[in-house]
Amino acid sequence: MTSPELAEEVLDDLDVLRARDPRGLLPAVAGAGAQVRETARLTEEAGLERVTAGGRPRGLVIVARREGAVAASVLRALLGPASPVTVDVVPGPDLPVWTGPSDIAVVATRTGAGRYAVTPAYEAARRGVTLLGIGAEDAPLRAACSTARAPYVALPRSRVRHTTLWSMLTPLLRLATDLELWSPETADLEAVAAALDETAGECGPAQESFVNPAKTLALELLDALPTIAAEGPLAGTAAARIADQLATLAGLPVTTFRLPDQRVAACSVLGGPLAPGGGPDDFFRDRAEDAGRRLRLLTIRDTDAGEHDGAGEREPRSAREALQEVLRTAASANVPVSGLAEHGEPERYGRLPRLARQLAVADFTAVYLALALDSERAAHS
Repeated sequence: MTSPELAEEVLDDLDVLRARDPRGLLPAVAGAGAQVRETARLTEEAGLERVTAGGRPRGLVIVARREGAVAASVLRALLGPASPVTVDVVPGPDLPVWTGPSDIAVVATRTGAGRYAVTPAYEAARRGVTLLGIGAEDAPLRAACSTARAPYVALPRSRVRHTTLWSMLTPLLRLATDLELWSPETADLEAVAAALDETAGECGPAQESFVNPAKTLALELLDALPTIAAEGPLAGTAAARIADQLATLAGLPVTTFRLPDQRVAACSVLGGPLAPGGGPDDFFRDRAEDAGRRLRLLTIRDTDAGEHDGAGEREPRSAREALQEVLRTAASANVPVSGLAEHGEPERYGRLPRLARQLAVADFTAVYLALALDSERAAHS
């Protein structure tokens, strides 16, 4: 296991970071704000009105995997239970049997290639389903959309794998706005891009570890077994994305719990056999004697997740109350806690820009961990 001291030296050495990052993950993550702006322009040029001219559909069927599926989950969580349309996320290549002309099908994939992307596009055209494609500019999916006279958001080939979430999400947000599924303020893309730009300034490689939230978190996770507690459905989508990034880029297994429904399980893990145990932590202990990884709780807050809906009941019914119980359990079991993107003044951001900041800090953290462990160069050398 790489020592924290050695890892900090690596994270603060720009030349070493550059040498360990052959795919350019750091610049790609830092350019998330620019990615939102460019994709918004590409979405505009694609002619989205061909999809929205028919008015509000019965449902949205989003065919996607990995980052596209995360983007679809964010859309569904933002719409919430009061959504005027259903939102279904399927992996492809098959469309649900009930999908018909009153629905909109979106095929979202970085490459725009493969049977899971192309087959449902042709199937949607055959059934008369309104279609929107998102993928690489010269991909087979573009030809399928062209055949169906459907708009296609053509992404540049320069998009880097594992860093294209905002290329998938931006067209979906614009689609929901144009269909009047929410107010325009809900998905203010410029506010999202500005939040991503600000976070990139705070978490970029030129910022040293002691003032860099992402480098700090990467060092905290270096010898940790992360357990994520997410406050509500939208934070839950962020948790799934973060767990996938940490596993894929840094090889780090992560457990996630969405609150309030998984409160009991989260508390059982935090107070279980993997917890350090009660009593104050000995700051001066020899950490070389620590056996294996230690549990660390990572919290993802969403203050708009909803309030208590069962006053007087014994079991917490709101995500906020469940999170407080999880934090009490962690404290009693001496499990250290890291709050994701809680630096600065998070309350000054809207709901989606707050989520953007959390995802950006997490993406930087996963990349920094991968570079500290040198797993990225080993995988792509």
